[in-house]
Amino acid sequence: MEGLTIAQIKLKPIHSFSRQHNNTINIPSLGPKVTRKVLFNPARVMRIPKSFNSVSASVQPLEAGRFDNTLPSKEVLEVWGNADAVCFDVDSTVCLDEGIDELAEFCGAGQAVAEWTARAMNGSVPFEQALAARLSLFNPSLSQVQEFLEKRPPRLSPGIDLLVNKLKEKNKIVYLVSGGFRQMINPIASILGIPLENIYANQLLFKSSGDFSGFDTNEPTSRSGGKAIAVQQIRKAKGFKSLVMIGDGATDLEARQPGGADLFVCYGGVQLREPVAAKADWLVYNFKDLINSLD
Repeated sequence: MEGLTIAQIKLKPIHSFSRQHNNTINIPSLGPKVTRKVLFNPARVMRIPKSFNSVSASVQPLEAGRFDNTLPSKEVLEVWGNADAVCFDVDSTVCLDEGIDELAEFCGAGQAVAEWTARAMNGSVPFEQALAARLSLFNPSLSQVQEFLEKRPPRLSPGIDLLVNKLKEKNKIVYLVSGGFRQMINPIASILGIPLENIYANQLLFKSSGDFSGFDTNEPTSRSGGKAIAVQQIRKAKGFKSLVMIGDGATDLEARQPGGADLFVCYGGVQLREPVAAKADWLVYNFKDLINSLD
């Protein structure tokens, strides 16, 4: 799946919500790390309000008429309703922002990094190339990341907290699978009541001085096709019969494959990436559609 583009992704028709997943997944060893990890607990530097509600800021309405997948088929609804687990992308799905863009803007390199993000999410460049290039433009230090988390708490997409709660009521397990960074995603998981062990994301690395030294390339989500690997790992480890992926980007669409996600729901309420939306099993602009379909 390295360097996979949208044009190469072909979704097979949904025939059932149960797939075989006996394949062994081997993640190649990328060599020993020579950089010492300096980690921190975001909850200590981020003040989370005791009472938290979804962001009520309006999301600009988008034209849906040109897509024929905004009304789900009976088969799609059956898979959605019977799913054992749901994996969410974070940036521009669970949250209104692209986390790395926000961090870059905070560090003074917003525009240049945002251009790279757009290219990565549209599938025009390998994800790992775009990730390394974006980070190299501003090299965030540990203190900058801590200050960012304290001054700019996450802005959740409208209704995501309600959807997560609804999924929990239906005994569905929720995961966050992101190309973003754990340092920025852990607080989001805490707000939504998602266990930290249900996060599959990247890890920023820092020197003992606190200077930026890179990111952990052993994380599957650090490279193209990584979300697909992460979803396959989740499914195999837990023995889920059916799993759904929800997101907005090309890396989310990649997860829709045998042994991975049975269904890809494209969320276009923040960013509408047309090549991705066109290939989705179901395109939604409001999480209420997903909530109502579970009643």
